[in-house]
Amino acid sequence: MSRTAKILSAIVIGLWLLMALAPSVLAPGDPLAINPVQAFQKPGAAHFFGTDESGRDIYTRVIHGASDSLSIGLAATALGMGLAIILGTVAALSPRWIDDIILRVLEALYAIPSLLMALLIIAFTGPGVGPAIVAVGLSTAPGYARLVRSQIRSLKNSEMLEAATVLGRGSWLKVRNHLVPNALKPLLALVTLGIGQAVIWAAALSFLGLGAAPPAPEWGAMLSAGRTYLHLAWWMSLFPGLAIVAVAVSATLIGRALGGKVKSL
Repeated sequence: MSRTAKILSAIVIGLWLLMALAPSVLAPGDPLAINPVQAFQKPGAAHFFGTDESGRDIYTRVIHGASDSLSIGLAATALGMGLAIILGTVAALSPRWIDDIILRVLEALYAIPSLLMALLIIAFTGPGVGPAIVAVGLSTAPGYARLVRSQIRSLKNSEMLEAATVLGRGSWLKVRNHLVPNALKPLLALVTLGIGQAVIWAAALSFLGLGAAPPAPEWGAMLSAGRTYLHLAWWMSLFPGLAIVAVAVSATLIGRALGGKVKSL
């Protein structure tokens, strides 16, 4: 990837983080404030991204929506990776029969499309932001767990671990200080890619009415609200959609850049 693409991706990611942590810096207005008189205003000087059916400013909602969308993506990725570390480590360090059982279960879960698994989980838990985080996190865990298991198995008999044994380090210390950290380093790029993917899946669930509920300024919920008015107010769907695409593309480019650095080490 070119240096320019890396820089642009880093700038976009930094901008999204600013939106998530301090949205009022870029959009001081209230994302939930309604003004029916200004409903369906086209993008212009008064409203950069136009307004929706209730006169809410789309620009303000997109900026403030970064907090909800990115928080869901980050939380879901953290949950998925946390479960993956536990399952992958237990599988790699357990007797063969336990490893086989866990691996078969992970492979069966991995064969189910992630979005379909998320929908199945939400069918039991019910819709909402919390269930969406759990659903996306659990759906990504099997793939991460298989990779963690593979990395730890490749490190189990390494010279690094033998040196730790010679130094008298206990099993728990070897797992915590050596195996897990070194197993996760090559997966850093994958986690970055996973955040972008998690944002897309969370938006998809909200679009289907299973995540954040309107009038929350979450990008997927905004897309869902705008589809009814595509013929009248295309900007209601365009700008939240562009925000989702920008985050996903930037996360992908950053992940590829990190992956290249890991391979060169």
